[in-house]
Amino acid sequence: MNATLSSAEKNPIIYQNYRKLPADMFMESNPTPSSAPTLIDLNNNLLEQLDVDSTWFRSEQGISILSGSTINADNPPIVMAYSAHQFGQWVPLLGDGRAHMLGQIETSDGTKIDIQLKGSGRTQFSRAGDGRATLGSVLREYLVSEAMAGLNIPTTRSLAVLGTGNNVIRGRAFPGAILVRTATSHLRIGSFEYAITRLGDDGVKSLTDYIITQNFPELESSPSKYLELFGEIIKRQASLISQWMLVGFIHGVMNTDNTSIVGETIDYGPCAFMDEFNPAKVFSSIDHNGRYAWDQQPSIAYWNLSMLANILLPLFDANKERAVDKAKEQLEMFDLVFRDAFEKGMHKKLGLSDISKESEQFISDTLTNLTKENIDFTIFFDRITRVANKDDRADTQLLELFTNQQTGKTWFEQWRNYRAESTTSFISMRHANPIIIARNHRVEQAIDAATDHNDFEPFRRLSRVLANPFEINPADRELETPPQPKEIVLQTYCGT
Repeated sequence: MNATLSSAEKNPIIYQNYRKLPADMFMESNPTPSSAPTLIDLNNNLLEQLDVDSTWFRSEQGISILSGSTINADNPPIVMAYSAHQFGQWVPLLGDGRAHMLGQIETSDGTKIDIQLKGSGRTQFSRAGDGRATLGSVLREYLVSEAMAGLNIPTTRSLAVLGTGNNVIRGRAFPGAILVRTATSHLRIGSFEYAITRLGDDGVKSLTDYIITQNFPELESSPSKYLELFGEIIKRQASLISQWMLVGFIHGVMNTDNTSIVGETIDYGPCAFMDEFNPAKVFSSIDHNGRYAWDQQPSIAYWNLSMLANILLPLFDANKERAVDKAKEQLEMFDLVFRDAFEKGMHKKLGLSDISKESEQFISDTLTNLTKENIDFTIFFDRITRVANKDDRADTQLLELFTNQQTGKTWFEQWRNYRAESTTSFISMRHANPIIIARNHRVEQAIDAATDHNDFEPFRRLSRVLANPFEINPADRELETPPQPKEIVLQTYCGT
């Protein structure tokens, strides 16, 4: 049974703002207690960034609550309801099937941050699932989400990993674990899809008003606040997708329930970073038709936003025709914002300052060459950055990436001509080009060590290096290397 805290025993998770939502959008639900909870990792860097003391999170009471073994009677956990379009197919009811929202903590500047448990047991939305998560899937989300944070890409964060002491059966027995996740908000486009389906236009208005109050308070006094909110969501999504693509990231499952209203990367199931560049690259084992490939991510984000637009139309204007026109005008921003961010980002990665038709064509040709030559995306841009810094042998090491040396030399000469006219500094290039990413084989090696040998040192080492991907200690150089043929990860899976 869950133990219960007395009202006198307080912890930092003292808010539950989602209780202000319409009642049908959440339900109270207790996590399944862990038989032998242990704190495997606590993200001290994140706590420092939030300006939150770590003492409680390490305490017996903290571990008991974060493992689902103790319930705070003053602030019971809830689970969120949402719907989705999954691979374009309508699913009217999903919801948190293995996650429990503990509530929010407040940072020193007054910001409220969600604290959610993942892998914490069955809920009203679990269907046939057991509500648990394997240690491997939890470590994977921790590493990749913190890698994204290190790359300065908006994301949910991983605050802690706890072992449950229970095995989870996924073909065979694996150690069970819980991820403690933080986010600015856990509301998704799927939340709106649920609201319109179950609560109608009034429910959508209540949800939208809640989001404006909680996350976009600067819009509250605007007479066109709903349209402006939609525009802000569009801009954040367009910017986010461009940032993903500029580092070779493929989300893998861009369903509407995995599209955050506040523009954070959320739900790291079958995600992956590319090694060799291929614009049509897919890792997810369930993405058989390449719907969520690297180069399809902008169009999918636009499609998801179109689903949101359909729901919000009555808030834009009482006249449907005018509402549709306003929605279309906002949606047109997506392509403009995305292209602007992506083109500027690619120019910065190549150290080019002036955007022109010629430079845009050069970028297109560069990506074509990377594809034809099967060149590692991250290593290529790291080496061109080293060339710009005049590192020893940098020119030679760059050209070694090309199997066709003439192609490499021709490209290199073109780049030098563009670079000669550029004012973009080496420092600016380095900030655009990480040395290290969460390579699939390194993540799998860390997971295997922890799962099979109870050895968490590879996980902690990789986590430390990924926190600052633009610098690397010589002792950690091996972590930046691409996989050997036998190490290549061909598919990823929805595990969290």
